[in-house]
Amino acid sequence: MARFHIAAALGAATLALLVTFQLISHFGLPALDFMHLTNDASIIGSAHNQYPINSPYDVGEKAADDGTLYSIGVGKADITGPVVEINMMGYADPAQVGSGLRQRLYSRAFIVGDIVNSEDRFVYLVLDTQSGDTAVRYGILQGLSELGPEYAIYGQKNVAVTGTHSHSGPGAWLNYLLPQITSKGFNKQSYQAIVDGAILSIKRAHESLGPGHLSLGSVDIHDANINRSPFAYLANPEEERKRYEHSVDKTMTMLKFQSAGNGKNLGVLTWFPVHGTSMLGNNTLITGDNKGVAAILLEQAVQGSENAEEGFVAGFSQANVGDTSPNVLGAYCEDGSGEMCNFEDSTCGGKNEPCHGRGPRFREKDEGASSCFEIGKRQFEGAKSLYDDMAENGKHVQGAGVKSLHAFHDLSNFSFEHPNGSTVSTCPAALGYSFAAGTTDGPGAFDFKQNNTGSPNANPVWSVVSGFLREPSEEQIACHHSKPILLDVGEIENPYLWTPNIVDVQLLRVGQLIIIVSPGEATTMAGRRWKEAIHSSALASSLTAGEDPVIVLGGPANSYTHYIATEEEYGIQRYEGASTLYGPHTLNAHINLTTSYLPYLDSSSTTSPPRGPAPPIYINESLSFITGVAFDRAPFFKSFGDVLSDVEPFYPPGSMASVKFVGANPRNDLRLEDTYAAVEKADGNGRWVQVRNDDDWSLIFRWRRTNSVLATSEVEITWEIEDDVERGRYRIKYFGASKTPISGTIEQFEGVSSAFGVT
Repeated sequence: MARFHIAAALGAATLALLVTFQLISHFGLPALDFMHLTNDASIIGSAHNQYPINSPYDVGEKAADDGTLYSIGVGKADITGPVVEINMMGYADPAQVGSGLRQRLYSRAFIVGDIVNSEDRFVYLVLDTQSGDTAVRYGILQGLSELGPEYAIYGQKNVAVTGTHSHSGPGAWLNYLLPQITSKGFNKQSYQAIVDGAILSIKRAHESLGPGHLSLGSVDIHDANINRSPFAYLANPEEERKRYEHSVDKTMTMLKFQSAGNGKNLGVLTWFPVHGTSMLGNNTLITGDNKGVAAILLEQAVQGSENAEEGFVAGFSQANVGDTSPNVLGAYCEDGSGEMCNFEDSTCGGKNEPCHGRGPRFREKDEGASSCFEIGKRQFEGAKSLYDDMAENGKHVQGAGVKSLHAFHDLSNFSFEHPNGSTVSTCPAALGYSFAAGTTDGPGAFDFKQNNTGSPNANPVWSVVSGFLREPSEEQIACHHSKPILLDVGEIENPYLWTPNIVDVQLLRVGQLIIIVSPGEATTMAGRRWKEAIHSSALASSLTAGEDPVIVLGGPANSYTHYIATEEEYGIQRYEGASTLYGPHTLNAHINLTTSYLPYLDSSSTTSPPRGPAPPIYINESLSFITGVAFDRAPFFKSFGDVLSDVEPFYPPGSMASVKFVGANPRNDLRLEDTYAAVEKADGNGRWVQVRNDDDWSLIFRWRRTNSVLATSEVEITWEIEDDVERGRYRIKYFGASKTPISGTIEQFEGVSSAFGVT
């Protein structure tokens, strides 16, 4: 993740969890089966507000291949999991537990197929999650296989599951133990919301398939990202760095989907690298972070316009995100000095914790949310300008058909020829001491420091703890040099694997566009080298039939494998190098595998690479100490949905309207494809029309338990009234569901504020 620095945020609670998990493994306690354990309510809420879809078509009857025609479809579906009482995924802080919702999360599906050979197609998923995941991908493929014969075309080979890398979504859905520790294990409801929504988005994309054109364009966005590890970046060769103007990639690449039938645009898929860490580590509201903001802004701006379908879908995929940051003002010491953090190790007076990156709205009210919206807006504005420009200047994707490949590969011991001619090997996964230091987007605890390549004796507690978990062998230590090993995670199998050693290798191609599907967070220079290697190989083999190959990198995808740094950056051992799991040759291993498999993307190829060893799936073996919802009660003499604190009669634009209701636990109904909160406007004919819902950044839904024994809670809904809002009469509405004692029945209810004027 930008930092799944589990050790970085490990406080006393996490240490206790580590010991608990270790004791469980030693004493052989049975794994918990979530099919029987969970008390969570129905995972799938009411399917309201369906996105419009087009009818399936017959390629043979309706399309003739002119070299630029493909079978294309887009779809979108809600994947918002439990918004309260679940640890959030990204910052690895056990205290960061969801308390409400600022913006719903989505899966956006893009299908591209050969117009003649329908077997050649791929699905590219963009999830508003921290990453792709082994178990999530397994669940998606399993679900697709159960939809019927027409979905048998989608499988291991051609489904890519990428995450936007948001650090403000619910966690507890990942396959391996390490990310489960701070979330107190695995949660079936959180997991299933993602899987079911992803499947629904693919189904909608499949049902919308039709002949269409794809076009490519690019634009530079200069104010939405910076390099947060410039000291490590500078370790790369000077002659290589001189080839690039910036220490992060500033280019957004866009793939536009346009119907051949009516000429309208169906959607866009973009790639741009910036971490999903605009929302700070103290945030407890669920959002899609800056890319979630960008996607919804573009969809709202374009949907239903003259040249776009009502169901227009905008996917904002990550790129080589590893060392990027949305905190574009730089990293400063929050210790009263006001100085910038130390360049080499991001410390302040020798301390790690006070060093924090500053977003563009630093010092403004609710600065994390303000900066998040601003970075999302900057991506949206770049994408919108490019979208408009491509109406005239977009370059058609053409020729050479559609191909995809996928294989699993064990990187715990993969020997291959290094570019310098020597034979090198990868190692079983391990994390270094600087992993625990975190980053300037969210520094770690225990005073670990970045840029630690020496003897790890500064923190004797962790030397003991890491040794208790697994003492790395001399071979493992030598293999990972110059990384001092903190957690030998790839060799811990109790109670089950902590991190993957088996990784996904996947490439997709349509015409001259080749997509590298990366399981880890490639740093800026790592991504550049990887894309350059694919470009050179594709060009040398005439893979794209005379067209200059366009290479993009998307991820983190399929199975989260932390970071992919260059060898030079690895040697510096800042956070990114310390989090490169498989040793210094991780990047070259990925380049070796993908360039070796590249011939399988040739239009004449009818075979696939060896599948490789399948990874383990722990959905039903994962531990959990997450309790479900027992029941809800309203306070004495109150009912669910009653107003506890009402709105004022009038508000000016730019102010905040807030109302509190008698609430119930939002985990009772995730309200997928629906909303918890709404603003309604009187239309002058006695009707109330919904004008804001959970998609709108300005509408905030907060839940608070008021009494654990009595199971009472309250909901506060706040509308940050926009400066340009239309004047009129409004009201705020709450949609909830309570769980009755004993029977456990889920009962829907509503609450509504008094009407108020915006004048």
